[in-house]
Amino acid sequence: MTGRDDWRALYPFAPHYLAIDGARMHYVDEGNGSPILMVHGNPTWSFYYRELILRFRDRYRCVAPDHMGCGLSDKPAYHRYCMEQRVDELLVLIETLDLENITLVVHDWGGAIGLFAALREPHRFARFVLFNTGAFPPMRVPWRILACRIPWLGTLLIRGANGFARAALRMATERPERLSGPVAAGLLAPYDSWRNRVAIDRFVKDIPLTARHPTMLGLAILERGLPFFAPRPVRMIWGARDWCFTLKCAHRLRDLLPHAELFALENAGHYVVEDATDEVLRLVEEFLEGEGAPRAAGSGR
Repeated sequence: MTGRDDWRALYPFAPHYLAIDGARMHYVDEGNGSPILMVHGNPTWSFYYRELILRFRDRYRCVAPDHMGCGLSDKPAYHRYCMEQRVDELLVLIETLDLENITLVVHDWGGAIGLFAALREPHRFARFVLFNTGAFPPMRVPWRILACRIPWLGTLLIRGANGFARAALRMATERPERLSGPVAAGLLAPYDSWRNRVAIDRFVKDIPLTARHPTMLGLAILERGLPFFAPRPVRMIWGARDWCFTLKCAHRLRDLLPHAELFALENAGHYVVEDATDEVLRLVEEFLEGEGAPRAAGSGR
């Protein structure tokens, strides 16, 4: 196996699919026991969580979906690619698999999507691991993101030149040498054409810049609801050099979840799991196995 398919050796998971409204959502489902649900953001996919799945599938049920339009899921041209729809689709997966006592692991847009799903079905969620994310209206939108919102030009950049996913291989990391070869090929593999980059473009367009944007209301509701999770264990693992979800975002989440543990990794950027894999695995394992977060029976397969 050579060339563009080298990444498959890094992602040795059997595919699973769930039909939702005529399209297929792909997900990884490895191991048994209390579930760890890993929700990705933009422009990644379940490949981003491969090392966590490999580390924990011997003790936990590791479930990692690809949002519609992302990863190995179908990429319909005329789909409602918005936060509200993604929350609904994630809940369909959770309910179909009957996941209970969930440890929710999120990154980037996965934070808003996963935490909103938890607000909708709180009895299913036990604890949370947050990687460089947000769950509130944007504090600021960096110029590099705003450039991708320029009418027509932004879409040409994202869908035509693959300028969002490819640029992330440099801009979202402090260790670009790690995002080369098979790892880079894996992150980019599902997004190999104009058609297959539709969801990346729509994710960027779903960032609300005004109060009239429909996703702004959802993020405001989520922000008000986050304190509901105050009694539950939360560990935040943050790439401190992230220029998008900066440490100010982490501190805002801490204001809403004051009991949360925050670990800022000084030599990591937005792709914190790629930049600091060993340290992230250690911190997640310590959290999973630590006091106050027991694994309960009754949620395995």
